[in-house]
Amino acid sequence: MRIAILHNAVSEEAAPDEIDVMAQVDAVSGELKNRGHDILILPCDLNLKNLKNQLLSFFPDAVFNLTESLDGQGRLISIIPSLLTSMGIPYTGSPADGIHFTSNKLLAKEKMTAEGLPTPAWSGSYPDDITSPSDILLLSPEKKTWIVKSVWEHASLGLDDTGMVRNGTKDKLFSRMEERSPLLGKECFVEEYIDGREFNLSLIADRNSVKVLPPAEILFDGYDKEKPKIVCYNAKWREDSYEYSHTPRRFDFPESDGPLLEILKNLSLRAFHLFRLKGYARVDFRVDENGNPFILEVNANPCLSPDAGFQAALDRAGITFNEAISRIIDGALGKNPSRPVPLSRPHPPPACHFNLREDPAPSDIHAIRELVHETGFFHDYEVDVAVELVEERLAKGSAASGYSFIFLESEGKMIGYACYGPIPCTKNSYDLYWIAVAPRFQKQGFGKILIDETENRIRTKGGKRIYIDTSDSAKYRTTFSFYQNCGYRLVSLINDFYKEGDGKAVFRKVIPDETLACDSNKLSQKIVTSQ
Repeated sequence: MRIAILHNAVSEEAAPDEIDVMAQVDAVSGELKNRGHDILILPCDLNLKNLKNQLLSFFPDAVFNLTESLDGQGRLISIIPSLLTSMGIPYTGSPADGIHFTSNKLLAKEKMTAEGLPTPAWSGSYPDDITSPSDILLLSPEKKTWIVKSVWEHASLGLDDTGMVRNGTKDKLFSRMEERSPLLGKECFVEEYIDGREFNLSLIADRNSVKVLPPAEILFDGYDKEKPKIVCYNAKWREDSYEYSHTPRRFDFPESDGPLLEILKNLSLRAFHLFRLKGYARVDFRVDENGNPFILEVNANPCLSPDAGFQAALDRAGITFNEAISRIIDGALGKNPSRPVPLSRPHPPPACHFNLREDPAPSDIHAIRELVHETGFFHDYEVDVAVELVEERLAKGSAASGYSFIFLESEGKMIGYACYGPIPCTKNSYDLYWIAVAPRFQKQGFGKILIDETENRIRTKGGKRIYIDTSDSAKYRTTFSFYQNCGYRLVSLINDFYKEGDGKAVFRKVIPDETLACDSNKLSQKIVTSQ
């Protein structure tokens, strides 16, 4: 398969949390290459038109989406899956809506609270001062400990001990949010600090099921009562910090933790389904001294680098990275069941009698007009052009007109045809001007028969290269897929060629010297009977 790997563009001045995405790219691309896939790695920025053109040029069977932000902003994370959805390209991980709702921590907390999923009390947002269902809990904020967090940014960005507020008034909390906002992506909120244990539960899904991987607990070794037990930025990214070396994870638990771990697993699954996530995810918990769990965060796009918690959970479950990638890709391909099956997969033989002929007849003028119009792909003026070509061939002959035809018939009626000819002022290059199959005979292998026979006829005439022009609009996605799977490669894309937003795509195939897969002698028989 052709798989494009998308990731957020990383600058030379990037922080450790941003650079980490390249470790994920290396791990995923290495695995996919080992499995024989054709890989294209694309860094993503705000130039979406350029990204779209690159995807159209490569035309991937699937995208492995590793983008964690755009232009350094976590709030833009859902743009890439939205673009892929609009283009009809299957992609790994969660859909745009799931990523958006889980990335905005306030929206996630409101949604979880409405569904009865436990999450720490919270309030407001600086600078918008959004009210929330949890505001009532701030009537006596001085009796609690609070932590200032980013609304949109993940990877513990800006999270450290100085973000804690103990016994603070509302004014003090708002003042601390204002102070911390530049470090937290400009938008932040306060959340009640749960002094207790911290757990991470990773999940992996394919198209049929979701599996909760073994729970991991983050330990806070050597932390005294004054030091908050939080997985801060240093704990994740600064290898020379105290926090990094004193927050190991463990997977071994006493038997007495069994009931708690089952509750965490069930809550993780509920959160996964609540946000309609796909592929893989991680749910982070705090558990207070009374054993009450609280969901801190639902991460719809957890890190896949070799030293990350997700990989550690896979290892503990006995799932290799290769197996995980297979499940994730499988889930992506199953995400959009309406996507056409690639035509490179063998079609069953057409279940009807058909014959092929080359020489046009006057009756073909009306037949071609009806057939091309019936496909629904062409404007009236384009239908007129298709008719003009057969009229010119009838008037001038093959050599003078430059147009050759292959007609596909069943029970005396035209069900498809192709028109081709040499490109003037070139040597051994041909254009495939038209190829069309009546709608009720499509997806039965007749298009492949026509294009294979056209290639054979061109080969016998000494042709070496075949070119096909078509529109790059969304309406022609299946046409792109057909050409790609017949061995044609997109060699040119001219934006706004036909009209604004409707570009011209040019495909090319170099005809091999050896006998083509399609047996010309069999196809050229006057009567061909399938099955």
